[in-house]
Parts: sequence; structure tokens; C-alpha cells
Amino acid sequence: MRPLTATASTDFAPLDTYDVVVIGAGAVGENVADRAVQGGLSVLIVEGELVGGECSYWACMPSKALLRATSVLRAAHAVPGARAAVTGEIDASAVLASRDAVASNWNDAGQVRWLQKTGIALARGHARLDGERRVVITATDGSTRTVSATHAVAICTGSTAAMPPIEGLADARPWTSRAITSTDTVPGRLAIIGGGVVGCEMATAFVSLGSTVTLLARSGLLAGVEDFAGAAVAERLRADGAEVLLNTSPERVDRHADGTVAITLPGGRVIDVDEVVVATGRAAATSDLGLETVGLEPGSWLEVDDTLRVRGFDWLYAVGDVNKRALLTHQGKYQARAAGDVIAARASGASVDDSPWGTHVATADHDAVPQVTFTSPEVASVGLTAEQATQKGLHTRVVDYELGWLAGATVHGDDYRGTARMVVDVDREVIVGFTLVGDDMGELLHAATIAIVGEVPIARLWHAVPAYPTLSEIWLRLLEGYGRP
Repeated sequence: MRPLTATASTDFAPLDTYDVVVIGAGAVGENVADRAVQGGLSVLIVEGELVGGECSYWACMPSKALLRATSVLRAAHAVPGARAAVTGEIDASAVLASRDAVASNWNDAGQVRWLQKTGIALARGHARLDGERRVVITATDGSTRTVSATHAVAICTGSTAAMPPIEGLADARPWTSRAITSTDTVPGRLAIIGGGVVGCEMATAFVSLGSTVTLLARSGLLAGVEDFAGAAVAERLRADGAEVLLNTSPERVDRHADGTVAITLPGGRVIDVDEVVVATGRAAATSDLGLETVGLEPGSWLEVDDTLRVRGFDWLYAVGDVNKRALLTHQGKYQARAAGDVIAARASGASVDDSPWGTHVATADHDAVPQVTFTSPEVASVGLTAEQATQKGLHTRVVDYELGWLAGATVHGDDYRGTARMVVDVDREVIVGFTLVGDDMGELLHAATIAIVGEVPIARLWHAVPAYPTLSEIWLRLLEGYGRP
């Protein structure tokens, strides 16, 4: 793990009581604090690691930096003329250096300056609840301090990598998402256990950086999205030289004295690698927060209402991954804006329904969650899959279209391939699900998100004319496939 550089606390005149205490200074905690301060409240945010949290240093940002070189190189190789100008292999050391810069070299000085500018007090240390509205903060030197919250405590501690019950795995000291995104070396042989977003993205990145990659998935790849998305990612990984083993889970994992790792599969096959990554899901980061002092179970996910308040409490909020509604940074920040606003509204005696923008409640993380998986090809989806819509009892129609048939696809190079799917609730004539699988699809997703969240009628979408020749013309082709208004 790279060394962390945490700058000094901004809480130079510490108080015993604040209006709001936020536990966790990641992207979610920062946004809760920001909105509460904008609402006129005093806020203390407590962080035991780096201000900016998982996304800034070990997840979204460094992982995308690791993936960018391969997507650019692939795009150049697809275009005649550009292809001849691009020779040689990816410079892995340069990619890692770029990743370091994107992760601010694991130094949070910039994030701390933002807290200072915003007026949010920062306390360094580990925070634990100590009964209602009380938080004990333990600093690195072992000293403790107790603060109280007049109005609210917000738990924004996120999630951690889950360890599946595979014999020997924990003792084998596997890498987690943190280790793989912050590594300063490229393993010669790399095994990744887990076929979700982290597993697929890191397989994509490290096969391009020169690792011999084996990806093991208990079922298919990218569960929760349309089946054709995972199939396309598996096909591309195999074409790039990775071994993708579906419907496979290791029986045991052993790390040898020389540091290498042996992975035993059902049937007796043994895969020898230099490092193994576990990417099989997430666990709530709530095991040491003092939840038991308020009658909650340590280590549990925290159930909340649409104002992000923990059910059964009028002062405790759980925002982001810890409530398990949508384990995505952008959705956590969305929840955080709502939570900060509602805390400020309740503190002032206002109704949570008074906001003209509807920001006091979070409802878009039920059936309208957008996500981009930065694999090759990219997978961009929002809303329900066709199967999920059917399970909800919706009367739907599904329209598919091959992206390579678009005029705009031809300028992206030879043999552009990809698939788009639109799921329509035919009773209401609105889109409830949208999936795009193809290179550079992520930037097209927000139009679908707006259509779904806004419940824009199909008849009205015909008047949103896509520019020609762009890949956005997929909207016209899907509407044509659905039928004329």
C-alpha cells in the first residue's frame, strides 16, 4: 500500500458541540457537510485516513487512470492512418505515474484546503458513537475527545472489500481493490477472483499493462446488467489474451514461501500466479463505529428512509455505501446533497417538502441508477434490465440495435461493434431501462438517465433530434424500432 500523507486538522479551535458531526470525509461525507454548512449549520467532519476517501485515492479516479491508456490506444488502432502512427506497447511505468498524479500521490492537502475554504471543521482520528448524538474521536496518539451534535450525526464511512469463504484465501494475503489500484508494480501473472465491476475493470487494465491475467467468476460477468454486456466484455478480454473462467470458484488459495500464490480449482487444476485480487463484493464499513451504543448491530448495513435518516432515529443519518441502496460514488453524492439539505431544513424547523427542487429526498437510487463500467468495451446502463422490469410486473417492450449499423460508427474505425437496448413501459409509454455496450459509450448515458428520471414520453422523444453523424443517432434508430408515434 502506498504511504498516505494526511495534512493537519482544520479544527484549530475545537468545540465540544456542533450542529452536525459527519463521520467519514470521503466524497459522500464532504457533500453532506457542504450542504449542511450552506444551510447555516456548524459542521465537524471526522476522518481517520485521507480526506477525499475511497473514490479519490483507491477507486474511481485511480482505476480510470489505469484504464485510459488502453482505451485511447484501441481507438487509435481502429482508425486507418492513426493506426500507422501508433507503434509499440503501452508504457506501464508512465501509466502508473499518471495514476499517481490523478490520485494526488495519496496526499490530501488539496481536499483539506477545500474544507477550510468551505468552513467545515476537520478532526483527524477514528470516530465512534457513544450514545445519542455523542461521538468519541481517538487520535493517532491515543488521545480521545468527545463531541456532541445538536441536530444530527451522519455516518458516511462507505464500504470495504468483502472476503469470500474460500479456504486459505484470507491467510494468502490477497490484494483488494485498494492494493490493485495503488500498486507500483505490474504483476507478471495476476488472478482476479470476482466478475463484477472491479474484477472486470482491473482485468481490462492489467492485461493491457502486460500481466498474464486469469479472471474467475462464480457465474457470468457483470451480474445485474443485461446478459449481452458481460458476454461482450468476456469476448474482448479473451481476445486480448486474458483467460476468463466463468461459473468457477476456487476451492482453496495458498501463498507459498517465495510469495507466489497457488489457486486450486474444482477438478484439481492449480493456477500459479504472482498476485491474487479478491473482488467479490463489498461489506459495510460499520464494524467499529459504536453502533451497539445506540442499539444497532456493528458491521451491519444501515436501513434508511428517502431522507437518508436511519429508521427509528430522528438524529442519525447513514449516507452512501453504508445504506446499501446504490454502492456508487455519484449516487452517494446525490444522497449526500439530499441528506445535508434535509438536516438543515429540519434544524430550522422547515418541512422537508419545502424545497422547490425536491432535493430533500433521494428517490433516484431506486430504479434509475446510472453506471458506467470502464471495461473494453464500455458498459453504460441506467434503470431496469428487461428481466428486472418483468419481475416488477411491468408490461414492457424491448428494442435492440447494433451500434455498428450507425453512420456515426463508421468514423470510429474498422468493424465498430456494440449493442444498445431500450426497455419501454408500454402502459405509460416511457423508457424504464437503457443499456449501451461499445467503445466510448459512457458519455452517451446521461441522455438516457434524463429520459428515465424525467419520465419523458416516447412521443416527445421523437422531437429530440440527434445530430448526424454521431453515435447519439442510436436514439432515432431505437425509436424507429419501437414504432412511429
